[in-house]
Amino acid sequence: MTTRKIMASVLVSGLAGLSSLAQATDVFRLEGYGAVSRGMGGTAVAHDVGPAGMMTNPATLSLMQEGDQVMGGLDLVTTDIEVRNKNTGERVSSGEHASNRGPYAAPELAYTKRFGDWALGVGAFAQGGLGTEYGTGSFLSRAVGGLNTGLDNSSRLLVLNIPFAASFKVSEKLAVGGSFDAMWQGLNLNLLLGADQVGSLLSSGRATGTLVPVLGGLPDLRGAHFSLTKNQPLGSGVDAWGYSGKLGMIYKATPETTLGASYTFKSQMDDMEGGATLTAVDGIAGQIPLKGKIKIQDFQMPAHLDLGFNQRLSAQWTVAVDVSQVFWKDVMKDIKVAFVADPSAAVPTGGTLNILLPQDYKDQTILSLGTAYDLSDQLTLRGGLRFATQALRSSTLFAVIPATPRTHLSAGLTYALSKQSKIDFAYSHALKETMDNSSLPNTSDPIQVKHAQNNATINFRYNF
Repeated sequence: MTTRKIMASVLVSGLAGLSSLAQATDVFRLEGYGAVSRGMGGTAVAHDVGPAGMMTNPATLSLMQEGDQVMGGLDLVTTDIEVRNKNTGERVSSGEHASNRGPYAAPELAYTKRFGDWALGVGAFAQGGLGTEYGTGSFLSRAVGGLNTGLDNSSRLLVLNIPFAASFKVSEKLAVGGSFDAMWQGLNLNLLLGADQVGSLLSSGRATGTLVPVLGGLPDLRGAHFSLTKNQPLGSGVDAWGYSGKLGMIYKATPETTLGASYTFKSQMDDMEGGATLTAVDGIAGQIPLKGKIKIQDFQMPAHLDLGFNQRLSAQWTVAVDVSQVFWKDVMKDIKVAFVADPSAAVPTGGTLNILLPQDYKDQTILSLGTAYDLSDQLTLRGGLRFATQALRSSTLFAVIPATPRTHLSAGLTYALSKQSKIDFAYSHALKETMDNSSLPNTSDPIQVKHAQNNATINFRYNF
């Protein structure tokens, strides 16, 4: 086992706990980090959200109190995803069909130290992902002509972020910060494409390689199935390491008013690589599996710009507003798949198949609103709203990638156990989003996808 794989196993074990991942809510990104931010609609650019602030604006670490602070927490997500075949009326729900998808859990860990004008921090957070599990018996597992394949349709993407952050207080009004973020991402995917979908990819020049004539030479091709997955609580069929970074600042315009800005750079991830099986489904020859190696090429997390405003209305009451622009268009034009078959009797010299699955995401604008009220020295109550434009296009929607929710309601609290320790809790609800797709190549039958979810987050913070 390579050093990278050992490190990945350790980090996934620490962050993914006994379940798998946190389902993303702003496409593949969580809608806030830490229970303080989550309870206030994900706002975090211009106010103190504790150590988790390094995930949005590292400069907010300068708002923390002097000394050391550790944070540990757990994010638990339950999803409600249903896909309906609009031709037949059949429905399938994403659920507990395998051991590595749902309900989703992602711990958060961080340590910070503020001394003088400096604040330093290091953390490990699930940045986002997605997860679906439709099993092997639904209409999604039927090839062209109504042929039941018994093949799985599922997905699991996990993105981990390990920031090393620093902030410097330039003056009583201004602080600047930055971070270098090591990143790891892993993907499990089982996907059946009908022969009509394969044909659409071929006719548009999106499927190339030496395996194309092999598939075309089958007597009665009904579909093709990709399987790159590890059916385990931990583990990914393909994975990769990379990096990103952030720059941020906060400015106290008045003692009650704080402005903030941060910019997160587009990730620089290696291609995700691993083993896979390509199964050709034929009405006469049956199922023909080809084992090999696969790459998901240039799969990146987007850059985003975040602006924030925080206003203390009274000694007890604070409101916050963040506006974000997420540049999905730059990173999610296509999902690029490159498969190389192992040499075998069926394909003596090996074979290649390169596919571009269209996505064509739009840039996303997000408005986050949050408020906090100190009910007493021990108890703080929070609430929030979050609105986002839709990044996905209905014409390129996949049932296994339904990252559609865009409106969230949240509530939370902090309870001080002592002067040194606090418990933060937040609950957020993603309102149900409905999207249809009747377009090749990403669906064979016209589908309607409905997606809602609930998220509970709890953190423990200790100052020393």
